[in-house]
Amino acid sequence: MPSNVAPAPGTGTSSAAGAEATVPAEAVTPLIRGIAVLRRLTDADGVSSLSGLERSTGLARSTVDRITATLARRGYVRLDGRDAVLAPRLMELGNAYLAALRLPRLLDAHADALADELDESVSLAVGDQDGIRFIHQATRRRAMSLSFRIGDLLPAERTAPGPLFATEWGDREWARWRERRAADPEDRGFPAVPARSRPIEYGEDDRNAENDRIGASRTNSKNGTDLTVTKGLTVGKDLTVGKSLAADRPEEPGAGRSARRLPTLGDDFEQRTAEAREAGWALDDQLIEPGLVALSMPVREAGRIACVVSVVSHTSRHTAADLRDTLLPRLREAVAAMERELREAQHAESATPRTTAAPSGLAVWTGASKQELGREFIESLARGLTVITAFGEGRAELNLTEVAQATGLARATARRALITLEHLGYVTAHDRVFRLTPRVLGLGFPPLSRTSLAEIAAPHLTELSQRLHDSVSLAVLTGDEIQYTGRVSTSRVMSVHITIGTRLPAYPTALGRVMLADLPEPPLTELLPLTPRTITDPARLKAVLDRVREEGYALVDEELEVGLRSVAVPVRERGGRVVAAVNVAMHSSRRTPEECVAEVLPELRATVGRIEEDLWVAGRFRRVPRT
Repeated sequence: MPSNVAPAPGTGTSSAAGAEATVPAEAVTPLIRGIAVLRRLTDADGVSSLSGLERSTGLARSTVDRITATLARRGYVRLDGRDAVLAPRLMELGNAYLAALRLPRLLDAHADALADELDESVSLAVGDQDGIRFIHQATRRRAMSLSFRIGDLLPAERTAPGPLFATEWGDREWARWRERRAADPEDRGFPAVPARSRPIEYGEDDRNAENDRIGASRTNSKNGTDLTVTKGLTVGKDLTVGKSLAADRPEEPGAGRSARRLPTLGDDFEQRTAEAREAGWALDDQLIEPGLVALSMPVREAGRIACVVSVVSHTSRHTAADLRDTLLPRLREAVAAMERELREAQHAESATPRTTAAPSGLAVWTGASKQELGREFIESLARGLTVITAFGEGRAELNLTEVAQATGLARATARRALITLEHLGYVTAHDRVFRLTPRVLGLGFPPLSRTSLAEIAAPHLTELSQRLHDSVSLAVLTGDEIQYTGRVSTSRVMSVHITIGTRLPAYPTALGRVMLADLPEPPLTELLPLTPRTITDPARLKAVLDRVREEGYALVDEELEVGLRSVAVPVRERGGRVVAAVNVAMHSSRRTPEECVAEVLPELRATVGRIEEDLWVAGRFRRVPRT
């Protein structure tokens, strides 16, 4: 596929029919190419060599280098030697969609509460043409747990939400689905799911009775679509599959059974859609992979499906039928509560003036970037991606003028970017008003949505250690101890050697004190003298913590170990709560305490500020694991 032609929107990672869409004359080619690079990085789970991107995109190496340099300048990728790595800042594109959608803000708490009550994983999904995308996951931590990520795209026919979304499809959507199934028989365009080449396995009794069952058919013509289906055929391990007369006619005389195609996963989608329309709920009985079962119901707003909520389990805990019989009443109650939440929010929003985003200062930033990087910086790519961030909470629908105002771009520049994004399927246009589509979540969100705080901090810790030539660590508070979750050591003869996972008492460490200072009642018991300088008096230590809270840092001099000096700064989440701390540790001969404050502390604070910026972007619509 030529580098300036994008696959058809909504069909996974490749075009459904293999046909190339006609690129509008006013489309921005560098934006198309830049998005192609982001998609390939997403498909590669967030990291790829530059030569790998050259091969997978078909772009010239010089073009790949310029695109990745521009994305790195924007903070969307990190260049690590010969590799390009997606960076948490890229999640601001998906955040723009989720904020404009507003469903995560309104419904995530309901999904989390349901997961806690049922002790099962609960997800929220939206339709994305002939697929579904997850917008929230409340998972249970078990040996067998759900591995789907926010933004993952799944084929509609192999999920429980899919038939529910398909109840609102028209002829055009069904035609697109059939074309994609024919063009991608293995579901290779959906990296999040196993290939569907696995045929449905017949039991011996099912084989003998098959022809008898084929005759029991019925025709469903609801919603203007003729679906010729039969009664469900139970095959294999509790897997119910509809049999179509068109797909499975009796064998011709003399024809061997091996000449017939066995039904594969998803072949019964039209029947399942008809059943979902009638029942108001849908089941996934191991359609994605063996053992995975799910029960789904639609959440409606203004008569249309806004999203679908699913309870997901494993056959070791529930069969599909058991999941339905046991949990459907509670799921109905949760859906009713979600729909009430949406109605109340809609009423409140109708009385709230529409917000206008302040200009982003993009022109100044791109100008400075162009001056610094020269031809390696692609202004049109940076501007085009910034258009996506013009949308957000209270700004779900924008016209051209509003997009131009929010980004600071000229109307002509914003218009070309919107035309390009519409061509690629990332925005839709109706009556001169633009909206983001769920496809925006496909730009890096899935691999980044599982990023931990330690992974976010790692490159920043490395940069700080390289600048200061001292050991740098990240730690979290666990009770009255600190646990190291990230670390970059120096190669000095005299250096601090601590491994990730090490636990130390919090009270005699700089890391511990900045985290204890954030607690209303810090645990100050069993203060043992580890060195002659260790503070063991609770009242004196409490006064030290008060000063740490006021000054925003802690300096500990030889209280944990003789000769060890450390300065630490807290890491705060979006709400201001301290969730971790970063320190610089050294031998006391390296710097005096005054030099630590004058030379190390400013660098340490700047590094923590960059970690917090990434953490706030990554944690806007998800809980970032601390370890």
